[in-house]
Amino acid sequence: MKTFMGYRRPKGLPGVRNMVAIIPSVFCANTVVQRICDQVTGTVCFPHPVGCSQVGNDLELTAKTLKGLGRHPNFYGVVIIGLGCERFKPEELEASIKEWDKPVESVVIQEAGDTLKTIEQGVRIAQRMVAEAAKQQQEEFPISEICLGLKCGGTDATSGIAANPALGWVADQIVTAGGRAILTEVTELIGAEHVLAKRAVDEQVAKDILETITRMEEKLKLGTVHNDLQNRSQLISPGNEDGGVTTVSEKALGGIHKGGTAPISGVLKYGEAISKRGLHILDCPGHDGEAVTGLIASGCQIVGFTSGRGTPTGFAGVPVVKITGNNRTYERMKFNLDFNAGGVIDGKSIPEVGADLLEIFIKTASGEPTKAEMIRGNELFCVTRSYGG
Repeated sequence: MKTFMGYRRPKGLPGVRNMVAIIPSVFCANTVVQRICDQVTGTVCFPHPVGCSQVGNDLELTAKTLKGLGRHPNFYGVVIIGLGCERFKPEELEASIKEWDKPVESVVIQEAGDTLKTIEQGVRIAQRMVAEAAKQQQEEFPISEICLGLKCGGTDATSGIAANPALGWVADQIVTAGGRAILTEVTELIGAEHVLAKRAVDEQVAKDILETITRMEEKLKLGTVHNDLQNRSQLISPGNEDGGVTTVSEKALGGIHKGGTAPISGVLKYGEAISKRGLHILDCPGHDGEAVTGLIASGCQIVGFTSGRGTPTGFAGVPVVKITGNNRTYERMKFNLDFNAGGVIDGKSIPEVGADLLEIFIKTASGEPTKAEMIRGNELFCVTRSYGG
């Protein structure tokens, strides 16, 4: 079995990175979090616009997302910065992370005295955690210890022919070895639900798949029912159309190839940690940031992201491998793309190209940086508020 070099964690999957995360419990702490991160090498931070003035499922989604982020295996430890009067309390976030026996400490601005004192305390804590993390050695793990996130963005006609099937082949290898993979973007599965349901491991999972996709379709209908919004109802982007993809079903039937051919073991709710092995579907919209953040909150240590049109986006502390099936896009965007699956279109077999892509994932999981990591891309972190789950 193929292996990678990662970092053992007290609980759960190993990390493929060994960073310290600085997380604000509320947007009011964003500047403080950024100042701490700027001063301590080996940290990544996650400013966001939420954490207060939220109620019900909106607040719960924020809580689940930030808890999943804090528990993520790529982070050795976590520093939480709170304000002190927010609705999502830093104590709740800290308690959730402690359940995974991970180093975690909180500093609250109103208790520390002011932002300068908070920054000073946060820097000291972060420095100590980074020093502790640096002592940890990489260990060898089988690929059965990988949870692979599957995502696409900027789709064109080559995506469904080359890039997605190649990524799906990789997903099959990981799942067959006993690992995990998660397919998402439910808005872009509409039209392929019957295909996915046939792959369910049992009748209940098939029912969950059909209900999840139908529920998403109903939400989209409600959101665009008003006559004034008819010009805002297009699910296919201008870039998709320019690339030769003209309908949602067409996009879905090409997009599901990212999930390979393995049976589907279950449907995860947004923010739900993956616990079982196998291929799963995550209930989430197609927005790149919301989807990748959801994959990571569920535990994906690495994300495969296909793009026919090309995209430069990344996620701090979690490698996002960019794959295109378009030879011209690859030549044009080599600075941002990690792998060219266009060989499939030139006559190579999907297993042949997929095998090369699997090696890229193993090298990346073992520490080789992606193009997005090299330029410190962090655009894909996005705490969703638009999704009712």
